[in-house]
Amino acid sequence: MRQNHEIDYKIFGEELQCIEIELDPQETVMGEPGSFMMMDTDIQMQTIFGDGSSQQGGFMGKLFSAGKRLLTGENLFMTAFTNSGQGKKRVSFAAPYPGRIIPMDLLEMGGKIICQKDAFLCAAKGVSVGIEFQKKLGTGLFGGEGFIMQKLEGDGLAFVHAGGMVIERELQAGESIKIDTGCIVAFTQHVDYDIQFVGGIKNTIFGGEGLFFAVLRGPGKVWIQSLPISRLASKIVQYGGMGGRREEGGILGGLGNLLDGD
Repeated sequence: MRQNHEIDYKIFGEELQCIEIELDPQETVMGEPGSFMMMDTDIQMQTIFGDGSSQQGGFMGKLFSAGKRLLTGENLFMTAFTNSGQGKKRVSFAAPYPGRIIPMDLLEMGGKIICQKDAFLCAAKGVSVGIEFQKKLGTGLFGGEGFIMQKLEGDGLAFVHAGGMVIERELQAGESIKIDTGCIVAFTQHVDYDIQFVGGIKNTIFGGEGLFFAVLRGPGKVWIQSLPISRLASKIVQYGGMGGRREEGGILGGLGNLLDGD
């Protein structure tokens, strides 16, 4: 039996997705601030401290929960959307940038998922959104995600967002995979997370892939994104710093920009 609220959902779109959550009377979904898109009139919205999970005990518990969210780079508050009417009602959330919304049934995944700090989008009420400390010094310093990652605990549905295409891999016991440190979206609790030096002078200096790989070792499930938001942002900044040059597709390229005054 689930302790968290049971919700139904439907995901729309391809590159820029949104998710519609269907709530029975008195059911609640928790949303990340800024992700709200639209809702039916009988749904009540309430801003609360922390994640609204049953693990919070009184004011101090809520304060501690909100503080944990600050450590993961999230907002102090979350927004609860509750169906206060009769019959089924709907509320929708939008992805913050191009990518995929990933549904995760925590009951089927051992009750816990570890994910990158800004991945959480929304979840059934009762799902706890906390912090996961990296126990290895090297992983925290060079793993790309720092010492603190986000963890989602409970037995309900949670939804995370990742950039670009998302690939799901099931690792067997002892099986490992090397990943760019920024491409990790999430993994189940029994997956071991470590880092490995790329190695080789040419690889290190000229490879352009950073100094370290993330190494994930099974058993467990891993989600990998093709376009981390940091990579997308750096490309936008790089392009913007070029002053809007128009050499793409031009026969003369950069020379054409000089001739036309750019």
